[in-house]
Amino acid sequence: MYLYLTQTFFFNMEGGAELGKNSREVMQSIYNYSLKLGTDVVQFYMPPTIVDEVLTFLPESDEGLKKLLSVVQVKSPAISDIKFSAKVFYTLIKDIRERSYRGLTIAEEELVNAVKGMSGKTLGHIEQQKEVGTHITKLRERYRNATRTKFLDSVADLDLIVLAQELDASVVSSDEGIMIWSRIFGVKEAKPQFLKDQLEALLHRASAK
Repeated sequence: MYLYLTQTFFFNMEGGAELGKNSREVMQSIYNYSLKLGTDVVQFYMPPTIVDEVLTFLPESDEGLKKLLSVVQVKSPAISDIKFSAKVFYTLIKDIRERSYRGLTIAEEELVNAVKGMSGKTLGHIEQQKEVGTHITKLRERYRNATRTKFLDSVADLDLIVLAQELDASVVSSDEGIMIWSRIFGVKEAKPQFLKDQLEALLHRASAK
């Protein structure tokens, strides 16, 4: 059984993995299950790009991270050898085009709102900067939601899916975009909220032999 872990699995505590109250407890749980079950029963994988993302949250010297990486296999996907249905890429291009249009529409709306908000006002330099800053902040938030929410917005996300396809592994992530596109690409998934039960079942099965 291969399981493919993402950084959101460790740092998004709303994912419902029930393996710990914080990221260090979750990493310790993965470490413990890996030792108890052994690599003949379960193997955990992460691509280097996801490890790099984890390292933006924790230093390399972190003991919990060291233990985790001692049981997780770090592997890049063989991108030249994996094949996907052309339908996936038609879906991807269609989604990108729709998101680009939504982003453009939002930019136009916020520009109109900014002009209306500042029209007729005589503002000093500081007040003007604050007013402009408010509109820029709102534009960034709306644009980010339109173009990145529930989408593959990084090479690391795609690495997860391609490696899962290569290994016939299950993706474990609390990131909606990764899970949505994992289904579109046709790879297996393991929901974080059920992972503990799955691992416990494997442990029970192994101990019964």
